[in-house]
Amino acid sequence: MAACVLCRRAPRLRCLQGLRKDFTQAQHVYGKPEDETDEQERKKGAFQFQEASFQGGYRLYYNPSSYHHSVRNSATSRNQTENDEDERCLSTLAPSFWQQSNHYSVSCSRHLSSSKNTLLDLAFNKDPEPKMPSVSQYHKKPIPPDVKVDTRAFHKCRPEYAFMTLDLTPRPHPIEWEEAFHLLQKVAVLKGSMKPSDVSQFLVELSRLHPDKMPFVRSNKCFTMLLRYSVENLRLFTDLQLLEVLQSFLWLDIPSGHTLLGLYETELSRRANQMTLHQLLLAADLWRCIGREVPQFLQHLYDSVHLYLGQMGVPELVQLLYIMGEGRQCPMNLIHPVQRLLMCHLQKLHPEEVGIVCLGLFKSQTSISESAVTRIVDKAHSSVKEMSDFAMVNVLKFLRFSYLYHRVWLEAMTQEVPLRAPRMGVSGLMHVALTCSALHYRNDNILTAVAERVPSLVPHCRSKDSSKLLWAFGSLQFLPVQSPSFYASLTEALRLRKAEFQRYPEHLLTGLLGLAFVSQFPEDLLALALSPDFVKLALKSTQLELKKDLLTLDGAVSLELPQWTGPRLSCELREEIAELLWKFAQSDVCQKPEVQEAESSLQDLLGGEQFVCKRMILPHTRSIDLEVHFDSTGQPIPVNPASHETTLSPENSSSNFTSNQGWGRVNTGVTITDELLAQLTNTKSTTESSTPSPKCTSLRRVERDEGRLFDTGLELTSDIIEILTKHSKPGTAQQDAKGTVKLAIQVSSRNHYCCHSQQLLGMHVMKRRQLKLAGYRVVDLGYHEWFPILRKSRTEKLTYLHCKVSESL
Repeated sequence: MAACVLCRRAPRLRCLQGLRKDFTQAQHVYGKPEDETDEQERKKGAFQFQEASFQGGYRLYYNPSSYHHSVRNSATSRNQTENDEDERCLSTLAPSFWQQSNHYSVSCSRHLSSSKNTLLDLAFNKDPEPKMPSVSQYHKKPIPPDVKVDTRAFHKCRPEYAFMTLDLTPRPHPIEWEEAFHLLQKVAVLKGSMKPSDVSQFLVELSRLHPDKMPFVRSNKCFTMLLRYSVENLRLFTDLQLLEVLQSFLWLDIPSGHTLLGLYETELSRRANQMTLHQLLLAADLWRCIGREVPQFLQHLYDSVHLYLGQMGVPELVQLLYIMGEGRQCPMNLIHPVQRLLMCHLQKLHPEEVGIVCLGLFKSQTSISESAVTRIVDKAHSSVKEMSDFAMVNVLKFLRFSYLYHRVWLEAMTQEVPLRAPRMGVSGLMHVALTCSALHYRNDNILTAVAERVPSLVPHCRSKDSSKLLWAFGSLQFLPVQSPSFYASLTEALRLRKAEFQRYPEHLLTGLLGLAFVSQFPEDLLALALSPDFVKLALKSTQLELKKDLLTLDGAVSLELPQWTGPRLSCELREEIAELLWKFAQSDVCQKPEVQEAESSLQDLLGGEQFVCKRMILPHTRSIDLEVHFDSTGQPIPVNPASHETTLSPENSSSNFTSNQGWGRVNTGVTITDELLAQLTNTKSTTESSTPSPKCTSLRRVERDEGRLFDTGLELTSDIIEILTKHSKPGTAQQDAKGTVKLAIQVSSRNHYCCHSQQLLGMHVMKRRQLKLAGYRVVDLGYHEWFPILRKSRTEKLTYLHCKVSESL
C-alpha cells in the first residue's frame, strides 16, 4: 500500500521541487497551450505543476454562461465574502446574532499532549452547524440556476500562472473509500513514529477522496490524530510539504475559521523571508481558495515584494494585484512601484488580465494617478470585444472608484451592455447600473437593457443587489412608466429578503430612497424602516449616512404621505440629525463662492440681510436654500421680523431663522425716510429733527453698507426714486401668511445633474417636488446659467436675479 501511495506522489514532489529552480525561467517565457494528453496527466498532480510542451499562440475563448462553482461551500468562505463587492454574499435569512461556529479547536502549542481531552479538542463538533435557510425555501417552484462568474478565468491566459496559483477546476485524481479507510488505519498503527513526510503524505492522499465521503473522514478519530501530528510537525515540514498540506486542507473542506489554520498562517509568516515569490503567491492563493483572511501573512508577502520588483513579469504582477484585491489592501509604499510596473507592462496584458487588474485596484481601494487610470481604460477599450462580461464589469467598477468620466469607454458600453445584458447575472447588472449612477451618466440604452433583464433574475437578487439597483435607477430618474415591472419586481425582492435587513439595515434604506426619488412609497417597507426596533438597529452603526437616510425617509413620508399613520422618527432624533447636517453644510456648501455671491447679491437686490435667509428649508433633503418672502403686492418682506432688531454675525446672519415665511420682488425692504432720500439724491433734508429718530440705528447701518449697495453701477433714475419714495404700508411685514409668496432659491452645482445634461438627479428632483408640497416656489440658479454670470459685472448679476425672481411671482 505504501509503495502504491509513494508512486502516485512522486511526480507531484518532483514538480514542487522544481518551483525554486524554474522561477526565473517561468517569469518571461511565454509558452503555448498544452495538448489534451498533457492536460489530463497534469491534472493528476496536487498542484498541477507538471511541466509540459506548449504549442501555438495565446487564444482564449470566453463563455460567460458556463462558470464553475467554487469548491468551497458558503460556510467555509463566509469570512471572505461577507463584504465582497463582487461575489455573491450569503443568501442568508438568518438573524444578526447568528455566529459561525468553529468545528475544531486546537492548542497553540507545538508539543501537544496525547491525552484524550486534547485529542477531542481537534475533533469535529458533534453538534450540526446552524444552517441558514435559502431563498429557494420561500418559493414553491425550483429556481433556475443563476449565471455563475469565473473570477479566476485570467489564469488561463498564461501557463506561468500554474506556478503560483491553484487550478480549482479539476479535483485531485479520486481514491475509493476503502483506500482512505486503510490510510486512516495506517495512521493509527504508526502513531508517534510518523515522520513529517508521512503526515503530509496521508493528508494529501485523504484529500483525494470524493467530497461526498469527506464527512466520514473528518469524523474519524484517526483523522483527528493526524491533524494533531500535523501541528506537532509544523516546523519540521519543508516549504513544499507545508504548501502541500495547506492545499489538502482545501480539498478536505476544513472550515476557514478553524484554529488549526491560524497556526499554519503563523508558520508561513515566519518562513516568508526564505520563500520564493512564486511560493509566497501560491500560499496567498491557497488562503484565498480556502476563504480565510490572513492579514499577517499578506503583510509579510507585501514586505517581501520589494525584493522582487526588478524580477516581476506580467503574470507575477497581475497575480499580486489579484491577491491585493482579495485581501482588500495595498500598502502605501507599494502603490507607486506597482503603478510604475503596471504602466511598463500595460500593453502586454490580455483582455482578461486588464479586467482583473481593475478589480484588484478597485477592491484594494488603491488610488493611482488619473493619467494611469485613463491609460488602463484606454487599453480595456482597445479590446472590449474580447473581454468577458466579468472583466468588462470590473473596468466599470474601477471607473466608479476613480470617478473618471471616460467618454469613449462609456460610449462603447451603450453598445456592449444591451448585447450582453440578456446573458449577465444580477450582480454584474447591478454594478453596471451603479457605475452609471456614480458617474451621473444616464443612457437609456444601458438602463433599458438592464431593466428588461432584472425581473427574471429577482429570485437571485440579494438585498444588496435590489437596493443598489433601485438607488441607481431612481438617482438617474429612470421612471416606473419606462419599465413598470422593474420597480415592482425589485420592491417584491426587498420583501422576500426582509430578514437580511437585520444584518444589513443599510440595504433597506438605500432601496427605499431610490424608490422615493421616483415617487414610489411601499408603505409596508416604510413602516419597517421607521419602526422603533429597526431605527435602533440602524443607529447602532457609526455611519452618519444611515442617520441621514432615516431622516430623508421620514421627511419624505411626512410630505408625500399626508395620511400616514405609521411610525415616525422622534422629534429629538430629527433635530439631532438636522443639526449634524447643518453643521456640515456651514463648513461646506455655505462657504462655496457661488452660494455666497448669490446670497450677497440677493441681499443687495432686496434691501438687506433680513430679506434673505440661508438655511435648510427641508433638512431631510440634505442641502440648503436661499429663502425670501414676498407679500401679496409683490413687495419683499423680512423672512424673520427679529432680524430688524438684532444684528447677527456673518456666519449666522441667515442661518438661525426658522420661520417658514416667503419673499418679494424689488428692493423696498429698507424703510424710506426723508433723511435717506436726501442722502440718495445728494440734497439736504427739508425737515430736521432735534430728537434722534428711533430708526437712526437702521439708517447708520445702511450708511455703513452704502459702498456695497451702490457698487452695482445702477443709476438713480426717476423711476427708481419713485419706487424708493413709495412708503410701505404699516404692517406689511406682519401681514397674513395666506398672502405670502415663499420662494426657495437654489444654487445648483454640476453634481446636481446627469452628466452633460440638464436632467436633475433623483435627490434634487425629489427635493423640488417636496418644496412645492411644502408651499414653496422653486427658483433655480442653474449651474448652466449662474456660473457663467458669476464672471460678469454686478449689474448683470442683479439683473439676472431680478428676472429669475420676477418670473416666479
